[in-house]
Amino acid sequence: MKIGLPTFLRTTTFKLALLYSAMFAAFSAVLMVYLYYSTVYYIRAEAERRLDLEFEQLGNAYFTGGMERLSQSVLERMTRTGSTYFYYLEDSSGGKIAGHFQLMPVPLTEASSRTVYFDFNQPLPDGSFVVRSAAGKIVRLRDNGGALLVAFDAAQQTAIVRRIQRAIFIAAPIGIVLSLLGGVLISRGAARRADELARTAEAVMGGELGRRVPVRGSGDEFDRLGQRINAMLDQIEKLVDATRHTGNAIAHDLRSPLSRLRNRLEIALSQPLSQEDASATLNETVEEVDRVLTTFNAILRLARLEAGAEGERVRMDVSELAEELAELFDPACEEAGLAFRSQIARHLTILGDRDLIGQALSNLLDNAVKYTPAGGTISFTVTRGPDGTIDVVVVDSGPGVPADQRKRVVQRFQRMDSARTQPGSGLGLSLVDSVAEMHGGQLILQDAGGPEGQPGLKAVLRLPRA
Repeated sequence: MKIGLPTFLRTTTFKLALLYSAMFAAFSAVLMVYLYYSTVYYIRAEAERRLDLEFEQLGNAYFTGGMERLSQSVLERMTRTGSTYFYYLEDSSGGKIAGHFQLMPVPLTEASSRTVYFDFNQPLPDGSFVVRSAAGKIVRLRDNGGALLVAFDAAQQTAIVRRIQRAIFIAAPIGIVLSLLGGVLISRGAARRADELARTAEAVMGGELGRRVPVRGSGDEFDRLGQRINAMLDQIEKLVDATRHTGNAIAHDLRSPLSRLRNRLEIALSQPLSQEDASATLNETVEEVDRVLTTFNAILRLARLEAGAEGERVRMDVSELAEELAELFDPACEEAGLAFRSQIARHLTILGDRDLIGQALSNLLDNAVKYTPAGGTISFTVTRGPDGTIDVVVVDSGPGVPADQRKRVVQRFQRMDSARTQPGSGLGLSLVDSVAEMHGGQLILQDAGGPEGQPGLKAVLRLPRA
């Protein structure tokens, strides 16, 4: 049976943590090598410099006073307080002349000068010995055949190197373990957030359309992703709810015209008709069919609009468009016995689709004309709104829309019961709301401030100014 790894061990975060740990280990190794060689090199270079200085001074003594003067200089240096050097001088026969050691601690070769490393026993006050490490140079004396050794105690150098090694060997594993532990913790957190996204997606796929991704308020990438997904789920839920109600709403709104159409045709078929009656029946039938087609065309356009398949935003003068609509609706209001007033600020521009904005404003004005009783008033204004917006406001003195119904009336095929007797499909405000959302604006419905029972409706289409 195949055993799968825990989820967090398969995450990209954990893999990055492993890579980071490997890089840290490599960095530690390089750092150790660098510290080792830089420290040892510096110590040895400094020791070499001081050795060269010692040999230079002892060489001067030898060249000026021979072996006797050299021997005297070695003895003086041996007794110098604080000296860290060791000396050994022998003659051509190998006999000791002066020095710290009983015998030459390293064998001689034919080379005139060479670097040597050796261990020696250093006596302690209690009579015991301790092994010490030393490094130095041996030089054969010209004209004499003797040899001179100058060395220094390498214990300090060795201690420093060992301390560096010990520090790195201790710190490196701790750093690697901490990086792995941090990677595991971070990976578990990331895997947990990813699991939340996956569980939410599975729940939504299972039909829980109200399920949302938890947002913790940290502002990290998971929160931002969760907010985008939640916004998408809100839109999906809205569309699904609209789709669920669409069938019933279509049946409810189209039943009457289709029933009238069928009854009219049955009557026409049940009895002979004169030319005038037949023509009138066909005209009425065409009108009913046109209303049905208008409804379906509105459905199609709204669907394309919500899918983003319609609309091309360009810089346009909404004031000019509003003036054209005001001129168009003024006689329509007069014919319906309504007072129409317009107040339009000039040169207000937006980035929008002229046809869609025009359709939205026409729907608002058409609704106002349709639902305002004779003798009422309709006001149409275009002004600068708050925070760099443009407010297109249509106010009527009709029955208005109750506050608890305002969210519902902007949905597809949602009409108030009092509006069922009026021609229409229930798509007008839904299209206006979709146009507003597409342009980054909003549709606001409010009471117009009229008397009780006839408060009127104030519809504000708020759009961002270009």
